[in-house]
Amino acid sequence: MQELVRFSKHTLFLPPEHETDRPLLAAIAGSNRTLLVDAGNSPKHAELFLKQLQTLDIQGDLLVLTHHDWDHVFGLGTFKMPVIAHSSTRDEIKKMQLLSWTDAALEQRVKEKSQTSFSAENIKRELGVERDVTLTLPEITFATRMMVDLGGITCWIEHVGGDHASDSTVVYIPEEKVLFVGDAMYANTMDWSYTTEETLKLVQKLEQYDVERCFLSHHDTPLTKAEYQHALFVLKATATIVQELRSGKPAIAQELSLRFKRPLSEDELEVIDFFLNGLHGEKGHV
Repeated sequence: MQELVRFSKHTLFLPPEHETDRPLLAAIAGSNRTLLVDAGNSPKHAELFLKQLQTLDIQGDLLVLTHHDWDHVFGLGTFKMPVIAHSSTRDEIKKMQLLSWTDAALEQRVKEKSQTSFSAENIKRELGVERDVTLTLPEITFATRMMVDLGGITCWIEHVGGDHASDSTVVYIPEEKVLFVGDAMYANTMDWSYTTEETLKLVQKLEQYDVERCFLSHHDTPLTKAEYQHALFVLKATATIVQELRSGKPAIAQELSLRFKRPLSEDELEVIDFFLNGLHGEKGHV
């Protein structure tokens, strides 16, 4: 069981758990109210988060969703507070309310390629046999960005999109130079792909933030400023080279290695594979 970590005076987070794909959850506490980030992948996950906050005498007042994927919203029914989300996140949750989560329904969606086998298996493991999924709709929606004043600290909530989920939203704390990116920097997991167009648009939006620490939902620890900038550079440089060359992996890897002035890491070579998948595959993600 993960334990809540105090990152700063205002920010706490519950690290992810990979056994059932539980994402990172966070709390940003001001002098007047507290904003929670993401609802978790089940009522059990949500309850664990809320109980640990309660031991520190922290009460959530608002909840923001980074996107609509099951592991970020299945705990929604546990949170008795207003929920903030991008308008398209609300639309996607409304569609999800109509879905069945039985084994048969999950297997059918995997067969139709509207859901990954990875997520289907994790839903079974996390929720068990009795899957009573309560998906409440967000009450507060926005189109581009909005600001929440928590008292002595502010949060900018912005829609950034990307290949992983078109409704991806980030949360930025300017006073602490902390950015929560959810899953926005990850690939489309239906076919493990990045597209050059979506990636370059995403990077352009993320580059505007002055970031000292960046939290990704399925990374155990936050990225440092140098790690975050390198991750953006890898995405941007690879997307640009793939656009320019539109060739095979050896030529792209060689050009990227020349720009880095060193051999590529396994992770960087994998990013090339994802972009090549994006040249041939179709987008889709649940």
